[in-house]
Amino acid sequence: MPQITVAIIGNPNTGKSSLFNALCGMRTRVGNFPGVTVEKKVGTYVDGESTITIVDLPGTYSLSSRSADELISVDVLMGQCSDAPPIDAIAMVVDANHLERDLYLFSQVAELDKPTFLILNMWDCVQASGLKIDIPKLSDRLGIPIVTTTANRLIGIEDLRSTIRSLRIAPPVKIVDDLFPLPFREEVHQLSNWINGQGHMNRRYLVERLLLDVDGALETRWATKPRLNELSQRLQIARKRLEVANFQVPFIETKVRHDWVREILANVVGRTTQFQSTASDKIDRVLAHRWWGLMVFVAMMFLVFQALFADLGFVSLNDMINAGLAWLAGMVEIIVPPGTLRSLLCDGVIAGVGGVLTFVPQIATLFLLISIMEDCGYMARVALVMDRWMTKIGLNGKAFLPLMTSFGCAVPGIMSTRTIENARDRLVTILIAPLMSCSARLPVYTLLITAFVPAKGLLGGWVTLQGLFFLFMYALGVFVAIPIAWLMKRFFFPSQPSPFVIELPRYTWPSWRVVAHRVWEQVYSFIARAGTLILCTSVLLWAAAYFPENHLQEMELAHRIDEKTVAFEASQPLSLDEKSEKVLDPELKELHAQINLERSRLIENSYLGRFGKTLEPIFHSVGWDWKIGVGVIASFPAREVIISTLGTIYSLGGDVEATDQGLHQQLKAATWPDGKPVFNIVTALSLMVFFALCAQCAATLMTIRKETQTWGWPIFTFVYMTGLAYFGAWLVFNIGSRIIG
Repeated sequence: MPQITVAIIGNPNTGKSSLFNALCGMRTRVGNFPGVTVEKKVGTYVDGESTITIVDLPGTYSLSSRSADELISVDVLMGQCSDAPPIDAIAMVVDANHLERDLYLFSQVAELDKPTFLILNMWDCVQASGLKIDIPKLSDRLGIPIVTTTANRLIGIEDLRSTIRSLRIAPPVKIVDDLFPLPFREEVHQLSNWINGQGHMNRRYLVERLLLDVDGALETRWATKPRLNELSQRLQIARKRLEVANFQVPFIETKVRHDWVREILANVVGRTTQFQSTASDKIDRVLAHRWWGLMVFVAMMFLVFQALFADLGFVSLNDMINAGLAWLAGMVEIIVPPGTLRSLLCDGVIAGVGGVLTFVPQIATLFLLISIMEDCGYMARVALVMDRWMTKIGLNGKAFLPLMTSFGCAVPGIMSTRTIENARDRLVTILIAPLMSCSARLPVYTLLITAFVPAKGLLGGWVTLQGLFFLFMYALGVFVAIPIAWLMKRFFFPSQPSPFVIELPRYTWPSWRVVAHRVWEQVYSFIARAGTLILCTSVLLWAAAYFPENHLQEMELAHRIDEKTVAFEASQPLSLDEKSEKVLDPELKELHAQINLERSRLIENSYLGRFGKTLEPIFHSVGWDWKIGVGVIASFPAREVIISTLGTIYSLGGDVEATDQGLHQQLKAATWPDGKPVFNIVTALSLMVFFALCAQCAATLMTIRKETQTWGWPIFTFVYMTGLAYFGAWLVFNIGSRIIG
């Protein structure tokens, strides 16, 4: 079956993703190009007797390779990327409302001598605005096919498929030739001869890009090739000669390309009606305003976070996931006799899977809401509004969205830093993103606040003391992240403030097809990347909490519980709720109490318990005993694991919840050897501050590893955040203890 590979390229916000999804649907593969964190999307579809492969390249305004995504685009288009198939044709997507701007990139793409065609997307906006584009004249001047589409409504997709079929037999057309003046072409010719003389094959286009992209990523790569150590010096000499000839690089490229675009569009674009202020312009007077825009955004974020903790169907989905895992654990208990294998499967593997899937509803909810706001054009305004605030700490508006996303979960927040072009800004954003209080911290806050903070009403009952504590814990990470980001940018990652350039797309109704695809991609990416690592960590921690004690008595008790449960349920019909209680029979209740006590003893004497006791002197300085320390250590894969760990240690079982009154009473009753209570409001606040600032999340650290392609930065994140968290807990405990005596 014949195969055609087409690369889709275009400026950001031109609808590339919508076109890609319209062509390929869900038949896509998402991954990173080798050695970098730039994401690639590859999809296929069958058209008649041909298999069409679509490669969706990162959105870019230019092929001047100053960032990883731009360099990847050049590599793929030139056939120099080993992880991407050779390109047969190029589809250039432009926003039909901004032809003059978007054709700048097209003039670069057209020099590659590959079959190329133009896609004028958002054609419905052209028709609605009164803009007139002479398609036949533009197609004749360029000598290539032109297709008009409205991708989010699937309009023009069949014409697009037909154009792709015809490209297989169409010869390459030289669209752009000799744009640059003679002195520039002579310098390119000399450099080409020198590179060939050093034993390296080259193409004229690559040499042009080397000469034009001052200190670009392409020059950095080629200068490290064997026998090309003089390349940077020769490029500098050539650029100086061009400057003397009044052809300064890189400004010469901007001039000649814009001149070419204006010549191509002469008498092609006009208007059928007088220009009028659009609805987008009127909305932007509020949403992009310095103060009104900020107020609207705060209100929107309030609604988003309310939705994260409201029952929108996702809470029910979480209950279904937990019920499914409980059913699976029950089946294991029926099939596998009590022992090490059962404990591994139930407490290690299934519990690890549960730790992965627990994040899925919140990630899906968060990305659903963000994708809706992004697809309708609102998130670009948010970045614009927040830019003036982010610049005060050395970042720009594009760093704000990943930080906001991290309030739901740091994993997608860190992944979304890919939109930040400046590598140092991106790294600083990654390093402070885990300081945002994610939803996994909520169970910890809930347990300690409901147990130790009085439910006292303030301001006539409109505000509660517990609510203020919740607000303080969520605000703490933000207040700490601000000086840390400033210090990092000031002393460790200094760089010139990166210019903030962002396209403000027109407001449109979101495409539910595109939104659903984005949510699916993020959920799948989380499960595939972070999920396996969380599972492995959970199994390792299970082993530390299981060995080296003899579990014979626990197995005997578990066997007796199995037998008693089967006999009891067979003797009388029970509803599901009654069966889940497992306390109807006094003997069965007593057996559960005995096994909980035994499990508490086992975890105390396990490797994990022994490690906690060894570190107790360190924990003691922040007001914790070894039990709290073990809970903190065990919560490394996911923060909320401390709830089940404390439940096991205090002989209540590992299935307790943060609001369980029995766990509250056990914490309040816990004492030191001298009879002094372990927990009070200061100890609780110390523990909450630690969890607010620490890096107790394997998924986050593994995602940092994936995004930075090194173990150094996740190790640095863990060390600096753990040290910061311990210092914060120590400060709170020692100051608080003196205040309350």
